[in-house]
Amino acid sequence: MSEGTEPAILHVDLDAFYASVEQLDDPSLQSRPVIVGGLGPRGVVAAASYEARRFGVYSATPMGRARRACPEGVFLAPRFERYEEASHDVMGILRSFTPLVEPLSMDEAFLDVHGARRLHGTGPEIAVAIKARVRDDTGLTASVGVATTKFLAKIASDLSKPDGLIVVESGKELEFLHPLPVERLWGVGPATRKRLDRFGIRTIGDLAALPEETLTRAVGDAHGRHLHALAWNHDDRGVETERRAKSVGHEETFPRDVVDRTILEREVLRFADKVASRLRRAGLAGRTVHLKLRYGDFKTITRSRTIAEPTDLAADFARIGTELLRAVDLGAGLRLLGLSVSQLQEAVAVQEAFGLDDAESPRGSEKTRRDRGDLERSVDRVRARYGDEAVMPARLVRTRSERDA
Repeated sequence: MSEGTEPAILHVDLDAFYASVEQLDDPSLQSRPVIVGGLGPRGVVAAASYEARRFGVYSATPMGRARRACPEGVFLAPRFERYEEASHDVMGILRSFTPLVEPLSMDEAFLDVHGARRLHGTGPEIAVAIKARVRDDTGLTASVGVATTKFLAKIASDLSKPDGLIVVESGKELEFLHPLPVERLWGVGPATRKRLDRFGIRTIGDLAALPEETLTRAVGDAHGRHLHALAWNHDDRGVETERRAKSVGHEETFPRDVVDRTILEREVLRFADKVASRLRRAGLAGRTVHLKLRYGDFKTITRSRTIAEPTDLAADFARIGTELLRAVDLGAGLRLLGLSVSQLQEAVAVQEAFGLDDAESPRGSEKTRRDRGDLERSVDRVRARYGDEAVMPARLVRTRSERDA
């Protein structure tokens, strides 16, 4: 979208999403500092209500620090299925205004409303209507940015939080953009900021005034050209309705370093169960299984294996993940373990591809694998009705009781 067109790109961002859902479901939490995240000593904050942010608690804050900063806070473990349900409701509202919706995560999305203006009004008018519908239908609040490019719409929604709306009018893009701190540019982190400091760059306007050749020499060719383009609001990306996740995974940081391989193998099984369930829910299957390991000294390694045919079965992911784990020296123990699956594709044709017995394929006879697939999908249906705790592998029941002991 080029500068000079009517602002009709929206970025909708739900405010303090996880914490807001918790406050919505439990009215006693309204106006209280709610902090959602890993509750162990090594956990981190996933979301903090605005009441908690007044104490300096934000997303990615170590949970120990959050407890010290906000001792009166309400600390809750995440309920991802509930958040997915709320997200689904909000995305449905967005798609009622335009089919051109690009979800970025559970709590934010881009919209292109150029084609919806005749029916619903201008971009800013649609933004007002969306905010009202989200509040009335779900009880949640959203901040919205409206601009001529995705880049500016995202910045505008960030600056409007909480429960705000900022419209960047056509022709005033640079007037809005250039006074902002240079950190607002996508791609300016601590390392890049340090390099820019040598040139006295403080604002996006400062960076825009720097010759592109000088910038590329300072931060690298591709990165420099990227930053220079954004500083002049050159962002021609459209809203991608078919955006697909590149991987699906789950990882956890342990309260204490774990060196017991049996415990870690059960964790691999638990993670595989979660990942497979999410893939099936999304109608996806994958070919590459990744195992992520972080040691007590924060050294992190990954191991992966690619199979010939895509799969969405927890049994496959658990077997491969376990084999990868067994090939690794655990040293003094693991601080973090994660399992993810990539090379994703639609799962429509996957179910007929069982029974390949070469070393790079999932193992087992065709009938055994069909039976396993039927079993896991039956478990999905039971869990959808009665919750995740309704059915689980026997080895995980033992693990859960051990954790509760």
